[in-house]
Amino acid sequence: MIATLECVVLDCPEPKELAEFYAGIIGGKVSWEDDDDSWVTLSAQGGTVLAFQKAPELQRAKWPDPERPQQFHLDLQVDDLEAAQAHVLGLGAELLDDKSSKTFRVYEDPAGHPFCLCVS
Repeated sequence: MIATLECVVLDCPEPKELAEFYAGIIGGKVSWEDDDDSWVTLSAQGGTVLAFQKAPELQRAKWPDPERPQQFHLDLQVDDLEAAQAHVLGLGAELLDDKSSKTFRVYEDPAGHPFCLCVS
């Protein structure tokens, strides 16, 4: 091994708002924020770190359209899919697909990044 993963960085138009969205899902708190709101870091429980970098011209993915691919997505493990869905929708997520599987569902965060809630 030559490296360890420091964090996953998501481009987005509004870093602070997206950090708060994910804090509402995985917990944690904002541990760093640039004065100009161009970079925000969320430190969550268990050592998970997500960072959010300002990208005002970000083009949203259009899942599952290959013309505007997702490029990556986050899989978030949950115990109760229905309760977790209600929670993320309340935070501003959009449901993209609930028909493909009984063990996971696909959503879009407020900046347009797809993510999945997966039954543990």
